[in-house]
Amino acid sequence: MKIYFANGLFSHADFNYNAALVQQLRTAMPSLDIYLPQENAAINDKQAYADATMIARADTEEVLAADLMIAVLDGPVIDAGVASEIGVAYAKGLPIIGLYTDSRQQGAENAQKLAALAEVAENQFHYLNLYTIGLIKLNGTVVTSEEALIQAVAARLTD
Repeated sequence: MKIYFANGLFSHADFNYNAALVQQLRTAMPSLDIYLPQENAAINDKQAYADATMIARADTEEVLAADLMIAVLDGPVIDAGVASEIGVAYAKGLPIIGLYTDSRQQGAENAQKLAALAEVAENQFHYLNLYTIGLIKLNGTVVTSEEALIQAVAARLTD
C-alpha cells in the first residue's frame, strides 16, 4: 500500500514529528510504501531551489499515485498545503485518515465548557475548517491519537 503523508514540514517540531510518526508506521507495517514529502530533497531541501510548479507537480503526482492519505490536522489552522493535498485526494476518491490530536477537543461533556460557547469569545474548543473536514469524512475518518492512526492504517491493509 502506498501512503501519502501530509503535514507541514517547515519547523523543526513538524519535521521531527513527521519523521518519528512515519518511522512508527514503517516499523509497525514494513510493507507500507510511505511518501513523506520532506524526504524528497529535490523539492524540499530548503537550501536548494524548487519553484511553485515543481513542488505542485511533484507532490500532486505522489498524491495521485497513493492508495491512502494520512493528513495531520493539528496547528492553529490546517496547514494550507495539507488542505490543498486533501482536496486533490478527495477529488481522486482517495481514502483519507486525518490525525487530530489537539487537546482542546477534550471536555465535550463538560457543562461549563459547553455553556461558555454561548458567551462571545469564550469558545473552549478548537475549530477546524468544516469543508476540509467534510472532504475527509466523505471518504475517510478522523482519529485523535497516533495509536488510533496506526490501527486505522492496519485495518486498511486488511481490506
